[in-house]
Amino acid sequence: MSTTIQKSKQRIPSDTANGFKSILQEDVPKGREGKHKAIITRLLADIDELAAGTALKVPLSDLPDSKENIRSALNRATRQKGIEVATSSDNDHLYIWKTEQNG
Repeated sequence: MSTTIQKSKQRIPSDTANGFKSILQEDVPKGREGKHKAIITRLLADIDELAAGTALKVPLSDLPDSKENIRSALNRATRQKGIEVATSSDNDHLYIWKTEQNG
């Protein structure tokens, strides 16, 4: 339960009973820029430019995290944008291509 102090018609946040700080709801950050945002933004831009029947060939050494974590982040981003992609990998590369959308 957050407690606030009324001061000149403005509510000022204070500490809660359990010691956590409270802030005004309008000051809460909106949206999320995860740690994979930069690479996912680059991949999405390149995916948009792919010709039919082609795939991106991304060196694993260029990824800022594991291929599994990048695949997960890419999956979340493509679902949000309504883009269907498939991925594959070998020891050195992550391959990404567009698939045909169903229905």
